[in-house]
Amino acid sequence: MMTGNEGKVTLVSAGPGDLDLLTLKAAKVLASADVVLLDDLVSPEIVTLAPQARVIRVGKRGGCRSTPQAFIERLMQRYARRGLHVVRVKGGDALLFGRAGEELAALRRAGVRVEIVNGVSSAFAAAAGLRVSLTHRDHCQGVIFVTAHLRDHSEPDWQALAATGMTLAIYMGMSRIESLCATLVGALPTTTPAAVVQWAGSANERRVTGTLGTIAAHARAAGLGSPAIILVGNAIGEAASFAISPASFGVHSHESSIEELRRRA
Repeated sequence: MMTGNEGKVTLVSAGPGDLDLLTLKAAKVLASADVVLLDDLVSPEIVTLAPQARVIRVGKRGGCRSTPQAFIERLMQRYARRGLHVVRVKGGDALLFGRAGEELAALRRAGVRVEIVNGVSSAFAAAAGLRVSLTHRDHCQGVIFVTAHLRDHSEPDWQALAATGMTLAIYMGMSRIESLCATLVGALPTTTPAAVVQWAGSANERRVTGTLGTIAAHARAAGLGSPAIILVGNAIGEAASFAISPASFGVHSHESSIEELRRRA
């Protein structure tokens, strides 16, 4: 336990689910935690890496009852001011669509020391599962990470995003996949390669490949839902599954190595 004014908060990126994708630094931080605030999309086994910590589940899921953001921020400040090491565990990378900006601002205002441990975002895990690069010098010069779930319930300018020619990595888009694909067709050919990967990087991973004109139907037919990443762009056409069938999908699994992580921590 820390003492006096030594309390702090560490935002830890847990990766997309498989503990094998957790960094060694994250494992070491968890081992030193006094309090762990656990995100909903994080593997529940991660708590075994924080044996001395009090674990508080503060899950946030779209369309579900969630812990209010203001309450999470108050919890972090409260325990840190008691001289404790608070570890806020987020799925994927903490700095991408994880409300880290709001939490960092609140902690700065409160004068609480904060550190960040990066991790693997689900878009990268999805691409790895597909055996494809998100960038490719024959197809695009970059990748755009975008959320389909905006705070005011509006939608991004899909046509403007499509017009960049970049690979689109779309988060939180499964509830409106039909409409966003239809809008993208206004700026891209219906034959543009696309993929949906559910539970990317976890033992439950499932993926569907197809085209912009077919991917929504393929994903629904396969029963894919949230959490999932939608990937759109010519670079996605390099995925090995396109050489087999544009409507193929499969299960990808990993073996965990919790004991090894604990030893290294």
